[in-house]
Amino acid sequence: MTMDVEPEGKNVMCLLTDPEGTPLGNSVYLPQNTGPQHLQQIVNQLLNNEDKLPYAFYISDQELLESLGKYSEKNKISVEKVLKIVYQPQAIFRIRPVHRCSATIAGHNEAVLSVAFSPDGRQLASGSGDTTVRLWDLGTQTPLYTCTGHKNWVLCIAWSPDGKHLVSGSKAGELQCWDPQTGKPSGNPLIGHKKWITGISWEPVHLNSPCRRFVSASKDGDARIWDVTLRKSVICLSGHTLAVTCVKWGGDGVIYTGSQDCTIKVWETTQGKLIRELKGHGHWVNSLALNTEYVLRTGAFDHTCKQYSSPEEMKKVALERYNKMKGNAPERLVSGSDDFTMFLWEPFVSKHPKTRMTGHQQLVNHVYFSPDGQWIASASFDRSVKLWNGTTGKFVAAFRGHVGPVYQISWSADSRLLLSGSKDSTLKVWDIRTRKLKQDLPGHADEVYAVDWSPDGEKVVSGGKDRVLKLWMG
Repeated sequence: MTMDVEPEGKNVMCLLTDPEGTPLGNSVYLPQNTGPQHLQQIVNQLLNNEDKLPYAFYISDQELLESLGKYSEKNKISVEKVLKIVYQPQAIFRIRPVHRCSATIAGHNEAVLSVAFSPDGRQLASGSGDTTVRLWDLGTQTPLYTCTGHKNWVLCIAWSPDGKHLVSGSKAGELQCWDPQTGKPSGNPLIGHKKWITGISWEPVHLNSPCRRFVSASKDGDARIWDVTLRKSVICLSGHTLAVTCVKWGGDGVIYTGSQDCTIKVWETTQGKLIRELKGHGHWVNSLALNTEYVLRTGAFDHTCKQYSSPEEMKKVALERYNKMKGNAPERLVSGSDDFTMFLWEPFVSKHPKTRMTGHQQLVNHVYFSPDGQWIASASFDRSVKLWNGTTGKFVAAFRGHVGPVYQISWSADSRLLLSGSKDSTLKVWDIRTRKLKQDLPGHADEVYAVDWSPDGEKVVSGGKDRVLKLWMG
């Protein structure tokens, strides 16, 4: 790559930076006919990538899809100004959009309230108002096990990132651990919470393998850390003055809890000490998401579904995946609230939010980072799904099409597609690149409460008021 000392009007002065804003080398003059393909070669060269990786390029949050000359002309960019171009690594694999319902599976006798694929994408679980958890056979697309024991609605379920355990929490406040291989309970119900369970999150497998500890959040105002081997609550995280609505176990080993008391609290997990309080929301905190969430949920498993022989090997691979995803940046957290706003935080850097994210006209129900951390998606009762920059928190686009509140969202493993489920009985798949509706998936007879996209990208599951599970394929 040559550096022109005296530009002759045919060049554009550019500075390449990573998503965090760190420059890649110095400003360089590039010919006006330079497009994304050439920029890709330059970045691979400057980063000394042995295997050439795909990149997308953004100038002030808009993807560059043409030559620099055309872009500058269109956007009236002065030649004197340095053009800041952000390079974003893209997934080397592609997930096909789902477009057909491959199975409608009956089994639950009441509404399906939660659905979750196992970390390797091979198993599927659901929780229902009929008090059961069900495990489904994805090969035959039929019920496999019915897990009974809860006394009330099963509100939430969570797989351990090593895939060895499934935990469910009920409206009565008890938790139950299940063996996914047999569908049988592992021990008695875990008792401690006085009111219903609002969320469950496992300790990341790169911190502890095999997985033993998880944290639960409850309407009673407490979060509790449980050990599945000891089969008891080992630490109670007390401090919120109202219901705890959501909980996340971060990759750096701390726990984040969001509450109706408008605060987010950060806890260390050896003694359960409160280490930080994040304030800013004017109403209930409904949802929390971490930029590392996808690698935390899937641990050592990626879209290839490679299996592992030992907990040590799993821990090693999970740590590599976590470090690669996180890079040199601090772990980021986004919160969504009943006050219609969201905040982007870097809790290890500051107790003050990095950005206040406004635009929704109703409460924000669910927030979720894309697997690569590049985007944040939010679902709201205002019937829209919004897309934000995952590094800066800046608004990028609104997806409109649902005619009822949007309850839950899920990402494809390659971060290129977003799925939403709504009260309007449809699922919709949105294309992140074109910012348009890719697929409309009607079929449910009533409200869709829960959706999940399998980590291997092959299938989507949805469940809701009509009591059936629907599997959708590419």
